[in-house]
Parts: sequence; structure tokens; C-alpha cells
Amino acid sequence: MAAIRAGQGLLVGLLRCGHCGRKLHVRYWGGRGTNARYLCKGDYDAGGQYCIGFGGSSVDRRVGQELLKAIAPLGVEAGLRALEELSAGGAAQRAALSRQLEQLVYEAKKAFEQYDAVDARNRLVASELERRWNEKLEEIEAVKQRLSSLDAQRYSLSPEEEITIRSMGEHFAQVWQSNHCPPTLKKMIFRTAIEEIIVQTDQEKKSLELVIHWKGGAHTQFAMERPRSATETATPTEALEIIRRMAVRYGDDQIASVLNRRGYSTGKGMRWNQTRVATARRNHSIAGQKRALPDPERVSLSQAARICGVSHRTIERLVETGLLKCEQITPRAPWEIRRSDLDAAPIRRIIDRLHRTGKLILQWGCAENQLALFIENQGDDNARHHE
Repeated sequence: MAAIRAGQGLLVGLLRCGHCGRKLHVRYWGGRGTNARYLCKGDYDAGGQYCIGFGGSSVDRRVGQELLKAIAPLGVEAGLRALEELSAGGAAQRAALSRQLEQLVYEAKKAFEQYDAVDARNRLVASELERRWNEKLEEIEAVKQRLSSLDAQRYSLSPEEEITIRSMGEHFAQVWQSNHCPPTLKKMIFRTAIEEIIVQTDQEKKSLELVIHWKGGAHTQFAMERPRSATETATPTEALEIIRRMAVRYGDDQIASVLNRRGYSTGKGMRWNQTRVATARRNHSIAGQKRALPDPERVSLSQAARICGVSHRTIERLVETGLLKCEQITPRAPWEIRRSDLDAAPIRRIIDRLHRTGKLILQWGCAENQLALFIENQGDDNARHHE
């Protein structure tokens, strides 16, 4: 049995590609480098492409479910076997080194006897035999150090871990699914129960087809949805750009509203909400806030209408005719109007005339035969969704 390595991928060394027959290897990615992804190289090294690749966590969980079905009734036996294997890690290597040490001790003894028996007057022979004896002594010391190093690296279970393992007979599923069950132990149990797993994709590469070959000759076959890669589940670049531009001033709730109105969804096809925007910002290191930051220099359409004491439509007409400047970070985002533009003399004259006459008279003398919609009549205008 190959050595158990560190890492979260539980099926390392057990997966074999059903397309080309190669063993799959694992790569780790993510912010902490702990997310496993299983890959078959295919003809990649020869300038081709990977044969098969998929995220590891959901496949580990699915195979774990099959393991529970097959092994839960034999939890005590499985736990004790895993405990025995885990506690005796490197036993074969230690046994080989011990045999080597015995042989070296014997050879060193023989070398000493030859050195001790030689005539001291034969200096050349004595010197050569002494050198050989010293070499054996150095080899003995080196083997002893390797044995000592193996003993230091030997995995030792705490009393609490041993109690947990021995309780698997009654509560195997609960212990297996617990966050306190170490990945090293899960890997050992997988290898104790499974010979290998053949995995391949369907023609559309939308699902995985797996066949588990259990120790003892039994087989289990099942299919599951292929885990999508990081690029397939990534936030669209256009959506990220909108988030990055709006996050300077706007809150996550407003950003989510704009993204939904623009027709963007998350990498997993979900509608945006405040929490998902915050998650996207965190994943891509974009600074921002839950709620919009007040800007004393800019106001929205509603705020501009309130400040001037007119309707939304009046502000819209001023913008449409080019009399009042309006900015938008992105289409469907809130309007941004500078307070200084609202206070400009031409705008103030038009607003004052509107308040006096009830008519909106534009700068070039064109009068619109409409009564001004003042603040108390602005309810209908709020449905225009400019905010």
C-alpha cells in the first residue's frame, strides 16, 4: 500500500481513467491550496489535452456515501483495521531497515575480527582493514538515524482519537461525516475497502460514470453530475466589472438590483442578492460596503426631485433636453446628478418659473402645457425604477 499523503483529496491513488486507463492524479487549488481537482493527463504532455478532469469534493462525498452503504455494518472491523494500519505506518520500511542493520552489525563484527587478527607490522593491510571496519560503523550509524527518524514521524493516535475510531461500529456514519474525522483516517479506510475506481464521462461531459471495485471482488456502479470547473462557475467578467465600478459608492443591495436588471446571473446561474454580491467582492478582493456611502456632491433622481420640489418627470425632461447633466456608472444604475448643477442659475430660473406658473418652460422659450407634479404627487413616478 502506498504512503498516505497530506491533502484533502480522499481518493488519491484509487481513481483510474475509463477512457485511456491511466491513473488520475490530484492538483490542489483555491485560496488555501486545499481544494482537490482530479485529472487524467491524457496526451497533454505530447501537446494534446487532458483526458478527464473534475472537482474532487463532491466526488469524495458521493463515493463516501457508497462506502457507508457497504461498510457501515462492519464499522468495528473497518475501524480497527484502519487503526492498526495507521498506527503501524512505515512498518515495512522499518522492518527492512532493521534487517539491514542486523546485516551491517554482522559485517562490522567480521571486519573487526579481520583487522584484529592482522599482523600490526603489515601496515598497509592493517590500514585497509581498519578503513573497511570504520565504513561499516558509519553505515550502522546512518541506518540507526533513519530508523530513529521513522519512529519520530510515526503517526500516534491520541486517546480521544482511538475512542472515536472504536466507536465507529455503532456510529460509523456520524463519525465519518463529522468535521473531526481526519482526512488521513478517511483515506486509510477508503484504501482498506476499495481496490480502485474506474471513472469516465458521458459524451456530453455533463455526468461522471463511476465503477467502484471493492476489495473482495464486488462492484458498485453509479452516475453523478460532473462537478463544474472553476472557470465554468466563475462570476461573469462583465458582472465583476459592474461590481468593481459600483462598489466604490453603492451598497451590495443596489449592485445586486442593477445586475439583475441587466440580466446577469451568478456563475452558478442564481439571481444576485446582497449576500452573493458581498461574496463575489470578497472572492475577488473588491472593497465595498453593504449600504451606499453618502456623497455630498452627488444626488439621485429622487433626491434631485425632492431638493427642487418637483416631479421625477421634470428632472428627466431637464436631462433629456441637455439642460441638466446626469451620469450613470453603468446602464440601469442609479442616476447621479451633481448638486452644483442643480444650483446653476439656468436650472434655478426654470424651477422657480415652474413653481410660479405651474408650467415647465424650457430655456429656448418652449412651454409645456402641463401642471408641475409636486412632491405630494410623485407616487406614480417612483415606479420608474431609476433607483
